[in-house]
Amino acid sequence: MNQPASPSPQDSLDQAHGLEVDAVAAVLQVSQSGLDSAEVADRRQRYGPNRLPLAPPRPAWLRFLSQFHNVLLYLLIGSGIISLLLDHLVDSGVIFAVVLINGIVGYIQEGRAEAALRAILSMTRTRARVLRDGSLQEIDSEELVPGDMVVLNAGDRVPADLRLVQVKGLQCNESALTGESQPVNKQPAPLAPGTDLAERTNMAYMGTLVSGGQARGLVCRTGINTQIGSINTLVQQVRWPRTPLQNQLQRFAGQLTVAILVLAASVMAFGIYLRGYEFADMFQVAIGIAVASIPEAIPAVVTVTLAIGVMRMARRKVLVRRLPAVEVLGSVDVICSDKTGTLTSNIMTLRELVTASHTYTVEAAGSPGKETAQHSSDTGSGGQVYRDGEPGAVSAGEDGQLLAAARVAALCNDAVISGDGPQRELQGDPTETALLVFALHAGLKAAQLRSEHLRLDHVPFEAEHRFMATLHRDSKGESWLAVKGAPERLLDSCTRQLGDRGPEPLQHGYWQEQLERLGRNGMRVLALAMKTAHDGQPMAHDQVLDGLMLVGLAGISDPPRPEAITAVANCHSAGIRVKMITGDNPVTAAAIGHELGLDAGAVLTGRELDTMDEDQLAGAVESVDVFARTSPANKLQLVEALQKRHHVVAMTGDGVNDAPALRKANIGVAMGEKGTDAAREASDFVLMDDNFASIAEAVSQGRTVFDNIHKSIVFILPTSMAEATVITAAVLMGLVLPITPAQVLWVNMTTAITLSLALVFEAGEANVMSRPPRDTRSAILSRQMMLRLMLVAASGALIVFLLFRHYLAQGADVEYARAVAVTALVFVESFYLLNCRFLYHSIFSAHMLRNPMPVIVAIAAVMLLQLGFCYLPIMQRLFEVAPIAAGDWLLIAASASTILFVVELEKAVTNRLGKGARG
Repeated sequence: MNQPASPSPQDSLDQAHGLEVDAVAAVLQVSQSGLDSAEVADRRQRYGPNRLPLAPPRPAWLRFLSQFHNVLLYLLIGSGIISLLLDHLVDSGVIFAVVLINGIVGYIQEGRAEAALRAILSMTRTRARVLRDGSLQEIDSEELVPGDMVVLNAGDRVPADLRLVQVKGLQCNESALTGESQPVNKQPAPLAPGTDLAERTNMAYMGTLVSGGQARGLVCRTGINTQIGSINTLVQQVRWPRTPLQNQLQRFAGQLTVAILVLAASVMAFGIYLRGYEFADMFQVAIGIAVASIPEAIPAVVTVTLAIGVMRMARRKVLVRRLPAVEVLGSVDVICSDKTGTLTSNIMTLRELVTASHTYTVEAAGSPGKETAQHSSDTGSGGQVYRDGEPGAVSAGEDGQLLAAARVAALCNDAVISGDGPQRELQGDPTETALLVFALHAGLKAAQLRSEHLRLDHVPFEAEHRFMATLHRDSKGESWLAVKGAPERLLDSCTRQLGDRGPEPLQHGYWQEQLERLGRNGMRVLALAMKTAHDGQPMAHDQVLDGLMLVGLAGISDPPRPEAITAVANCHSAGIRVKMITGDNPVTAAAIGHELGLDAGAVLTGRELDTMDEDQLAGAVESVDVFARTSPANKLQLVEALQKRHHVVAMTGDGVNDAPALRKANIGVAMGEKGTDAAREASDFVLMDDNFASIAEAVSQGRTVFDNIHKSIVFILPTSMAEATVITAAVLMGLVLPITPAQVLWVNMTTAITLSLALVFEAGEANVMSRPPRDTRSAILSRQMMLRLMLVAASGALIVFLLFRHYLAQGADVEYARAVAVTALVFVESFYLLNCRFLYHSIFSAHMLRNPMPVIVAIAAVMLLQLGFCYLPIMQRLFEVAPIAAGDWLLIAASASTILFVVELEKAVTNRLGKGARG
């Protein structure tokens, strides 16, 4: 795209909302009749197409090779090469297959990062109606240029950032961009410079939806210069963070690599220079030590454990998009959540009605989509109305004030309801559907009501007048007006109010007090009024407002999901803080936060965040739980600030404005039903039921996944250490090797596909959600676990070594003694597997009976393989072993079982000392 040498009009219109329309047109050098073809061609050349550019992706070959840049994979590759040197083609094939599978999975997942940008691009491309050469034309939105005059109608997606010129009842749904849950009423008048994005009522932004009305607007920004383009830029700049386990395994693999090389080199040097062994023999011994020490089963175990977690989460309506992210859930200690559509239902609902004598609350919510009948067979409304906190529900048929309010709500209304039975279709403006559903809850049938009160005329809602009125004739032939609108507009026009006994003088103080109370509770308030009329009465604005009778005030908001309130409480009990970050206004954010159980005493806005330095921001993210009027950059800023303070952050959201923060967070969670494609593609997880409560379930599964990975690592490492210890001890003492490198590979291969995988199927422990999140800064193995590893390695090596020496002393040949030693090693690992089912608690309890089959099957499988190792002639020749006498199996099993009691004794002692108990 060619850039102009002079400053672009797009650069000059950053504050277009603060300019008069004529001033914007002057900057854009355009008239009200639009551009001509020649000027359009020139501007297209200067500014390029109206689309969001994608950064060129890395070459596929480079992206594929980068998946293998991992120390642990280097270890595996080295292990595979060693296996090839020993002519164990099966072993090396298995190892290289694990490496390749890990690389392919990583390659596929990294490719999805670009999908977030493509999703934003797809939602911005549409058709646009534009004035050019003095006539209205329909073009592809990519062809728009700054200065074009665009015409908007209900249902359109805004094709570029527009400064509105003419407006007639225009409402835009900007929740995906700003987080504002309510449709925004638009008007063309200039605003103060610096007005928050969500309050720029004279602008329409690319990618948002026109929910009602019509307008004309001048294109002032296109492509990457639009508001959604700035989000695109943020998404491009953010990279997927590495998971805590990936970081810990990377550090651990590096340390283990150094330790293995030092050990192998030291033993090799000792044997050559102090024992006088041949170089070739000691090289084979060094290879054996390396093969024994490398825990090649760990990557496979990690992958399988994560895959099991994915399947379990899928059963709970949680779709996992990035496999490594599963274990991160176990470390999450802060959840930053968008409000609209995540903690709330993104459904405007009439929650409270105030009349002159009563306060009514509504139990259920309406929907602009589908309404499910659950309660009343008469109305199919799915909700009930309660009066003054009384236990019994009331209906319009038994309460005159409720009846009047419900009539006005249903009749002064353009929303429609269709269908019958359990599923009802509601269509229209979200606020009007909320009023219509309220009438259903009150016991009125919309179709019947509208047939009994025929609409004769109406005054549509317009932003400059802030009310709507409809003229009706009832079944008795009497005419009357139903009016709804802004309270500050209608209160001044009402002279009476409807009381229990009929009309009475208006009590201004009472209504003002109720209006302020509803506003403090974060509700949008509509006034409902009525008056008698005549068929021929003109529907002029002044005549409509003259002599109205106030029926009530309707408090409307997007309420918290009931399950979200419970989920927040569950998160708090699990040591996880929940922070609400929304583009909504501070009053609404505080009210919703309070209902959710958050600390809503202090609310910070995006504008306040922008003025903070790093230290102030660090204090804010720790002390404040509710953030309002935040921009996409603010959300990203808060996530980064929490991460700098070593928090593991999960971010939930559903809008385009959430995409950069979802991508940056350690865990990004998008909504599956009402979420945008951009949010889903930038996330690690998708909640298919849009249920915040599913996050608590996912955290539980994430903690179980890490527990199982941790158990597997604690199982694999000491058994590898035991093998290396046996070989090392033999060299140091100048004795024949109890096990050969080939036999070590046999044990590693058979236990990797049996015992090592058994623990990945373990169910979550009882206290998984009552303990605090794990500290990602801590080592993957605690001091207690390191001591246990050394204890198991030493005990296992001693058992194997003593049995080997015992049979040699009894006159057995080396082949027989080695068969015993290898079998003893398999038995030791099998008994130790039982210890690892519970790392901190005794296995001698009823918990041992929970889900025992994976362990039982794994032990049975490895024993069958070991029988083949001992008794199949081909195996005897291949591994140079002799068949074991039937009676010796008992001694081997009895000796190996001591490891079970050694580890259980260690648990008991450590727990008694208070070092091993976990909450």
